[in-house]
Amino acid sequence: MKKTIFASLVILVSLVAYNTNSYAQKADKPAASKVLTVTDNDFDKTIKKGITMVDFWAVWCGPCRRQGPIVEEIANEVGKKIKIGKLDVDNNKVTSNTYNVRNIPTLIIFKDGKEVKRLVGLQDKQTLLNELNAIK
Repeated sequence: MKKTIFASLVILVSLVAYNTNSYAQKADKPAASKVLTVTDNDFDKTIKKGITMVDFWAVWCGPCRRQGPIVEEIANEVGKKIKIGKLDVDNNKVTSNTYNVRNIPTLIIFKDGKEVKRLVGLQDKQTLLNELNAIK
């Protein structure tokens, strides 16, 4: 009797662990992102035409990690009309220095290659949408 109960518990725990692991693997797969990864090499080409918002960030920056999902949401909403990019300041020092980015997150909105708006610090979604919609 004890062996049967023990075997049943082992099977139950194994099934729960398997299902939890399968769910975690599915949840970890990111949806197709409309956010561009921008680098020193392609920055000028990325911002050259149209409206582009670039999030200057770093992996170690807490507010940057909180800003990331907001930037993703915006990209999914406006991605057909406006380019949304992220530039890691640690790996792209030339562009970060060129645009004098000293605090992160910094979000810069460009129109046809020219900076038109700069927002420093964590920004909420509505503020960013309002700023993007104000640019014509």
